[in-house]
Amino acid sequence: MAQPFNKKEWAFIFYDWAESCFTVIVQAFIFPMLYGLLSKGLHGAESIFGFIVSFVSLSVAVLSPILGTIADYKGFKKTFFLIFFWLGIFFTFLIGFYPADPSLWWMILIPYTLASIGYAGTNVFYDSFIVDATDDKNMDRVSTTAYAFGYLGGSTIPLILAIVLLQVLPGLTENGQLQLLGFSFPYDIYTGFRITFFMTGIWWLVFSIPFIKHVKQVHGIEPEPRPIFNSFKRLGKTFKNIKNYRVVFLFLAAYFLYIDGVHTIIAMAVPFATNAIEAVTADNATATLLPILLAIQVAAFVFAMIFSYLTRFFRTRSLLFVTIAVYSLCAIIGFFISEIWHFWVLGMLVATSQGAIQSLSRSYFGKIVPKHMANEFFSFYTIFGRFASVMGPAMVGGISLFVLTAFGDQPGGTMRYGVLSLIILFIAGAILFRLSEKAATGDTAPADNATGA
Repeated sequence: MAQPFNKKEWAFIFYDWAESCFTVIVQAFIFPMLYGLLSKGLHGAESIFGFIVSFVSLSVAVLSPILGTIADYKGFKKTFFLIFFWLGIFFTFLIGFYPADPSLWWMILIPYTLASIGYAGTNVFYDSFIVDATDDKNMDRVSTTAYAFGYLGGSTIPLILAIVLLQVLPGLTENGQLQLLGFSFPYDIYTGFRITFFMTGIWWLVFSIPFIKHVKQVHGIEPEPRPIFNSFKRLGKTFKNIKNYRVVFLFLAAYFLYIDGVHTIIAMAVPFATNAIEAVTADNATATLLPILLAIQVAAFVFAMIFSYLTRFFRTRSLLFVTIAVYSLCAIIGFFISEIWHFWVLGMLVATSQGAIQSLSRSYFGKIVPKHMANEFFSFYTIFGRFASVMGPAMVGGISLFVLTAFGDQPGGTMRYGVLSLIILFIAGAILFRLSEKAATGDTAPADNATGA
């Protein structure tokens, strides 16, 4: 019988509830839809968006090893977390002040970029807090439950509110005026977008309070003189002794490849649907795709909870192999999409493994790293994940642009060719993951000794 979660574990879980609002609204669905409206008619707009996503990932990847190593000193981790947290909150609110002028479509990319850097930066430290919030025995369950709650509340509820703001309320307007509760005021879909982004900032801020209040750094290195100099020294020593952590770094190489495909599918889902499905255009993407995306979030919650239960009976590595196989199938199916119902099928298939592959990767890594160096190693985890996010969207965008330039418009769009190429990343990731298992014997890190690894 599993023990109930304690206060720290619940606080860790509810931060996923808080931050997932940003994921679903800004990164995955609503912002890409607004971007599509503002940049309508601009050839290659999807590729430009892919390159921006890559730039964000590159920026965080460059910063994370330096900040992560410094944050291993006790008392530093929460400070760095809060710096990125407030950066993300501020610029999320600022997105809502975008000019609704198609000629100024590029301006919205500025607050989007900075908000995304803040969001990604918080995750460097949030992920590493898992070793402070729980122990190895509960790590899989806490991690998967956090992702499940992220889908249940952080993704689903804000997405429902976004549907009301972007679909229901504009339909109630007369001559650009909305009559509501006895009041009349101007309202259109662009007003709905603004309110959605303001709501996102409030949601992220309010539901982060338990995490900020209750989760403290437990594991770490005692403060010493010249912390920055010594942090670089420790970072260099880790690289020099990399052979002592073969399981860790082989797993990171595997993670680098397969999570590349995962992040790319999440970030490029809306542009891909617009490109591949003739019935989906920039004008109707909101009405057509939002119900599908909402269903995906609900299904993702259900399957995340199923995987949380399965961690009691199956080893983490076995479940990870299953999720990688599912994503390989998604890359193949994505190539053949041409109808709305095809997107439904692909979305439901993604939902089966979307939360599990990320949560199990996090908990598996938390088990195999030395606890007192958790933030340093989680900074590498972020580097590999973020550099993967540089390559994936750029690869899809580059291949799409190449096909468009060399061969012109293709039946079903050109992005399908980039999506199909993602299968290489999943297969190569699975091979390296298997090699990391074989390297486990003789590794000085506590790799596979943890329960359930």
